[in-house]
Amino acid sequence: MKGFAMLGPNKTGFIEKEDPKVGSRDALVRPLAVAPCTSDIHIVFEDALGPRENMILGHEACGVVVEVGEDVKDFKPGDRVLVPAITPNWSDVYSQAGYATDSDGMLGGWKFSNIKDGVFATRFHVNDADGNLAHLPDEIDPTEACMLSDMIPTGLHASEMAGVTFGDAVAVIGIGPVGLMALRGAVLHGAGRVFAVGSREKTVEVAKKYGATDIIDYHNGRISDQILEATGGQGVDKVLIAGGNAKDTFEEAVRMLKREWQITCSAGRMTKLGAERIVLRPA
Repeated sequence: MKGFAMLGPNKTGFIEKEDPKVGSRDALVRPLAVAPCTSDIHIVFEDALGPRENMILGHEACGVVVEVGEDVKDFKPGDRVLVPAITPNWSDVYSQAGYATDSDGMLGGWKFSNIKDGVFATRFHVNDADGNLAHLPDEIDPTEACMLSDMIPTGLHASEMAGVTFGDAVAVIGIGPVGLMALRGAVLHGAGRVFAVGSREKTVEVAKKYGATDIIDYHNGRISDQILEATGGQGVDKVLIAGGNAKDTFEEAVRMLKREWQITCSAGRMTKLGAERIVLRPA
């Protein structure tokens, strides 16, 4: 197979490799559409995951099944499929405990372009196919469906992991595509007040349509000060981080929270902070 790879730090290019071998529960997939992610940039040029050599990039794809293992029940060659960015080992104890992202170790559920070759290839391997593939209806354009592989579920997962519930006050830091999905997830989980931190006209417009009750523009001063003032000094129940500088943003998030604090970070922030969810309680 041929693929677009990280050849080494700050270096990319096309390489040739053997087709991946398919285990009894796995599948081999040919891509129909793939999408780049800022995580690909972080991996190659910002040392987000440490050094990698000749590792094929990419973790957002739709495709056609080429081959399946003997124990795969729900898919067969020729099926159009959506492939999620996170493909856990579902027999791992952490997956079964509800922490699939960390199956096989911290961030081990993120396998593509992290611990194995990604989807920017003429063929790619999917482990635990019955749990990590979804049938793609014929009427859905694969280029649109790629948004369901990472951007949308990453944002929704943030609100899920933070435990957003009815009546919560929630701040969403960063309202790019992932942040907008996090914001919408908070609304769907019942948040009563949602602060959207951002300034671009179009994303502010969409944030309001998705249910943001307050817009916080970081150009107008420290965002934690603005949120504390707007809440009468109480702060918010949850913060969902989907952008910003890791250290400074984390400090701001802690400062704007109520006394029992919970912060959830999107995948891009996790690689910097080393955690998916952080809960801090006063002594």
